[in-house]
Amino acid sequence: MKFDGRKDPRVKMDHRQPVNLMGSDGTWRRSCVLLDVSQTGAKLEVEGTLDVLQAKEFFLVLSSTGLAYRRCELVWIDGTTAGVHFVTADGKKKPASTKAAAAQSP
Repeated sequence: MKFDGRKDPRVKMDHRQPVNLMGSDGTWRRSCVLLDVSQTGAKLEVEGTLDVLQAKEFFLVLSSTGLAYRRCELVWIDGTTAGVHFVTADGKKKPASTKAAAAQSP
């Protein structure tokens, strides 16, 4: 379902889905609740202080065993709610559009 004018469809959670944020070096961890998710990012309600989210990259741990996770970076914070963007395997974000990519080529 699309809402808020987003390009990628987001799935809004009907119940509180507990997940964790963890520093890429494993030195910090924050409990949070997954509010909605898409192919490219997620909206989270974070418990505790948000100062650790200023790290360039961190992990969204989706399972209690840590086997399901996504590498992400912070996009925005509003109170205890945060938006994150998933980083692809090559470390790059998806281009905004094919027109913009074509305009940059010679």
